[in-house]
Amino acid sequence: MELKTARLVLRPFIKEDYEAVFDIYKNVDTCKYLLHDAWTDENAEEEFEKKLKNNELTEKQVLNLAVTLEGYVIGDISVWYTGMKDSVEIGYSFLSTSSRKGYATEAVKATVNWLFTERNVHRIQANLDARNHASSQLCERVGMRKEAHFIQDFWNKGEWTDSFVYGMLQADMV
Repeated sequence: MELKTARLVLRPFIKEDYEAVFDIYKNVDTCKYLLHDAWTDENAEEEFEKKLKNNELTEKQVLNLAVTLEGYVIGDISVWYTGMKDSVEIGYSFLSTSSRKGYATEAVKATVNWLFTERNVHRIQANLDARNHASSQLCERVGMRKEAHFIQDFWNKGEWTDSFVYGMLQADMV
């Protein structure tokens, strides 16, 4: 499976992507609002192996896509079924040096389009830490609407956090 946009190629991860992916996830700021801590030298290989295995979207398997620019990985998009019929959740992380260039918007839009047109998904949602303003803005740029704001509903990294839920339906595609 491979998706191409004007500037990017999205594809499953390959072993040669290790260093670039480590660059994304070793950044403490990138991982601040994620469910896991920044990768370390001790756990990076194990974490990367999971991404290599997640190369197909099924009811039981997450799909991790490498977002590449001129052959170099600048991002990671994850998609998984929620357990509700034809509904998936999407998540993403990008190299901090690639921000504010439209790459994340371009990559997520392509993924959303593929999910609706090729996978016939009914609903896509994103659950995120309410403090993650960049992620909220990205959801809105790709056409998702904020459907919920939960107050201190999630315990993560030693604190209660608020959550936003964004969503869109196949019928929302224009």
